[in-house]
Amino acid sequence: MSAQPLQIDNLTELRTYIQNTICQQNELQVGAFNITERVLVRGRRPCGIFFCLHGPRSVKLTAIWETDRNTILFYSSSGERVFRTQLVQAPVLRPALV
Repeated sequence: MSAQPLQIDNLTELRTYIQNTICQQNELQVGAFNITERVLVRGRRPCGIFFCLHGPRSVKLTAIWETDRNTILFYSSSGERVFRTQLVQAPVLRPALV
């Protein structure tokens, strides 16, 4: 697990990076599986996004972008943290997404 500083300017780039990283780590074809997301809220304020790639044989691979630390945490299908990416600057997460 390593931290790599990364510049991401908007939520579209964030989604693309997360999907590509999960697929690369698990040797999956990008775009072949559905990915869902849910805004995480703490005290009525958005604090991150939970991403879940629904892979083959009901495997679920997840990532969480946490806005407080501006990091993306990637998890295996067993829930073990396998990778961490530090963002240089956070994209804007608007309350309207909640």
